[in-house]
Amino acid sequence: MRGKEMQTGAVIVAAGMSSRIHSFKPMLKIGSITMIQRIIQTFEQAGVSPIVLITGNNADILEKHVAKKNVICLRNDNYQHTEMFDSAKIGLSYLADKCDRILFTPTDIPLFTKDTVVRLMNTKAKLASPVFRGRKGHPLLIHTSLLSDILEYSGNHGLKGAIYETGYERELVEVEDRGILFDADKEEDYKELLEYHNKQILHPQIQVKLVKEKDFFGEREALLLKLIHYTNSVKYACQQLNISYSKGWTMINLMEEQVGFSVVERQPGGINGGYTTLTEEGSRLLDKYAKFEKEAKLAVQKIFEENFFK
Repeated sequence: MRGKEMQTGAVIVAAGMSSRIHSFKPMLKIGSITMIQRIIQTFEQAGVSPIVLITGNNADILEKHVAKKNVICLRNDNYQHTEMFDSAKIGLSYLADKCDRILFTPTDIPLFTKDTVVRLMNTKAKLASPVFRGRKGHPLLIHTSLLSDILEYSGNHGLKGAIYETGYERELVEVEDRGILFDADKEEDYKELLEYHNKQILHPQIQVKLVKEKDFFGEREALLLKLIHYTNSVKYACQQLNISYSKGWTMINLMEEQVGFSVVERQPGGINGGYTTLTEEGSRLLDKYAKFEKEAKLAVQKIFEENFFK
């Protein structure tokens, strides 16, 4: 888009009832981490942001479980009477004006790899699916320019039907990744997932933080500022980040103390109530951190590959 690198967000749907397996699927363990943690981690490693998690069934438990992850939690309060597509719409609508493309996956397909996500992100397609030996899997890549048509769909065939109605041809991206196909609808599927997980290779994971006298700015703080920019509200930003209002202001106050300038600007009341926006300095801090974080992670990935695969 106009020479700029396209920003890719993600929607993970985890609102359903897990009716065909007698466990709460998002929190089933794969090795030492849960399914939902694995998906979030994979997207983060590929540089996907923002990541939106749609909750419903056991929402309080799941949101607490991911509270320290850098995800935006949105609820489908009517999950018992709606389909997956209704949950997908919540996330797709939210991200429609916040990124260029969206990766979509349900929570029960947790073992696609970072390389698969990167390959999808490197396409120029409006729609793309990964394919392993002739079989399509997840995640699905959707350009936000298609969302108005997708969100207007009212048929009975869910997201698949909505995508068909757009008339756009889906690009099939060949990958050597069986993880795009594995789901956990049944107990035997889950056992197969575990066997596959145990064969996965090492990968690097780093956290990039800014420190002065104190550790004051990292991925979580960056997401808080993004959410304030999206919502014009510290209160709503904190709700979506699943932290308390007081915790949010503690983070903001620490940032401002360490950098020596205001990162947010508070506008008092009036007829429509008050609102909060990022200052110019706050926006610049967020942009610089995002660029620094991306370049740091790319450098670490290169060093990792040189040390472990050469």
